[in-house]
Amino acid sequence: MSTPIDNLKSYIAGEIVLSSNPSYSLKKWRGIFKISKKDIAAEMGISSSVVTDYESGRVKSPGSGFIKRFVEALIEIDRRRGGKITAQLLSTMSSPIAYRDVILDIHEFSVPCKCREIVETVKGEVLANDEKLDELVYGYTVIRSLKAIKILSGYEFFMLAGKTTERALIFTQVSTGRSPMVAVKVSPLKPKMVVLHNPEKVDRLAVELALADGVLLVKSGIQDERMLIKALQEKFSNR
Repeated sequence: MSTPIDNLKSYIAGEIVLSSNPSYSLKKWRGIFKISKKDIAAEMGISSSVVTDYESGRVKSPGSGFIKRFVEALIEIDRRRGGKITAQLLSTMSSPIAYRDVILDIHEFSVPCKCREIVETVKGEVLANDEKLDELVYGYTVIRSLKAIKILSGYEFFMLAGKTTERALIFTQVSTGRSPMVAVKVSPLKPKMVVLHNPEKVDRLAVELALADGVLLVKSGIQDERMLIKALQEKFSNR
């Protein structure tokens, strides 16, 4: 089970990953924690020039490994200083948020179903980890991916899972699937399966991230968003 600190790490990592300017986000969070380049570089075991390269945009798109180490360094340095910034941030994350126009449908199963039932319902093609087709899920959430990325913080994006992460996250308005899978990668909360609704072309990185995290990745062949939701509701409304 994730802790508040785990959720905070996901919040920060998500903000960086989903930002239109990751370099600025790195610098912003280091500033929020009032940590110098020298100190965070020492904590991460790298030179301060590497931090400068990322924050200046000289090196683009920091990888998930760098972001994870960066966030952990922020939290650890603050912990040694008394944890004041961490405590302040945690206190701002306790209020509920509205997901209007983001969650299109959400359903919790009274009886779990196999992943393959969802794959069949969405006319899906398995892209990664087909050995998980007979594993169980306890619900699904249909998320308007583009809207979620635009209006939600990283932490809020991860909290869309519902009552359990043993479920299917179904992302609509997907172009390549890269952003949803990067978000899943940096989160400690992993869904059992991810469905990409009618992507133009699935990014190879999305598949590689799914393989690395053991997430069943599926591409839906239903073109219309409304028809996708209708198919799910007709199949699972009484379950």
